[in-house]
This record gives sequence, structure tokens and C-alpha cells, in this order.
Amino acid sequence: MSELVARTGRHQQRYEEGYRLIAGCCRCIPFKFRDTEQNGGDTSKKIVEVLMINSTSGPGLLFPKGGWENDETVKEAAVREAIEEAGVRGDLVHFLGYYLFKSKTLQDEYSPEGLCRAAMFALFVKEELDCWPEQNRRKRSWLTIPEAIECCRHQWMREALEEGFLKWHEGGMVSTINNDED
Repeated sequence: MSELVARTGRHQQRYEEGYRLIAGCCRCIPFKFRDTEQNGGDTSKKIVEVLMINSTSGPGLLFPKGGWENDETVKEAAVREAIEEAGVRGDLVHFLGYYLFKSKTLQDEYSPEGLCRAAMFALFVKEELDCWPEQNRRKRSWLTIPEAIECCRHQWMREALEEGFLKWHEGGMVSTINNDED
């Protein structure tokens, strides 16, 4: 097995019309179904849990995210960020939308470099890695959707969870991404 290494720096990242393009998982919302044993054995009622990670710069929880680099597709960036930051592998199953936010590194609201547009995806987790690039800096937390809404550090993440993921969940969680296309 090859050693996983996180990408660093922003010199290879994509920008468009003054926005840093973030693949959400280049943001993503990793999720799984709770074991039926933990759910009283009831297989008719699947409970969804989402994976959040701690912030390295303050309180609250986040979804994995990072820059979309020039040598990858937005989907590849999203999958990479889930591995690097949260130590999970899986399949992107639904595009949740674009969400705008300000970068923590540039606080001037008039600075176009501080604006980010995150492409958010739902990532069905198939594997939790024992070792991953940021495991010394990140702690994983599996939460129900209501718990995750309460723990989100940023408003725009709550919106992505409520307006994107929750609506998709309530609509039956139909997969809309063909992972064989890339």
C-alpha cells in the first residue's frame, strides 16, 4: 500500500471570476447507513449518519474540503479531500450544489481572493482508513443529520446540509452520478 500524502499550497489551485474553486469533498458530505444492529435490528428504517471532522483553527465541526487543483476534475478533488482530511473512501453519488463562502485566510469582504465557491457532493463511504494524511490533526465524528446541523461551524455548511443533503435524503437518495464516467 502506498503512503498517502496531503497536497499543500495554493499555487496549483483553480480560480474563476475572483473565486477560489473548492471541490466540496472538494467539499463533500460523507455519509453511511447506521448498522441495523445499532438501530434495534429494524432494517425498514435506515438511519443516515454524516461524517464531520474537527476544525484545526477553532471550535466546531466541518465537512472535508479543499482546493480544486489544475491537474484534477472537481470529482477527483472531492474524493481526494475526503481521503486526506477524513480518511474515508467511497463513491460520489449526488451533486448537492454550489455554496459561496469567505476564506478564513483573507477576512476583507472586498478582497476577491477571499471568496470561495464550493462544489458540494454526497459521498457514500465504503471504507474508513486506519491511516490517512491528516489523522494527527483531525478527529472523525459520525453524527445523525440533526446532530450535524447543530455542530456545523459555518452557516453555509448548515445550508448545504439542510438545503442540499437533507432534501436529497428526503427525496429518496437517488444516485445521480455515474462513477464510471471519469
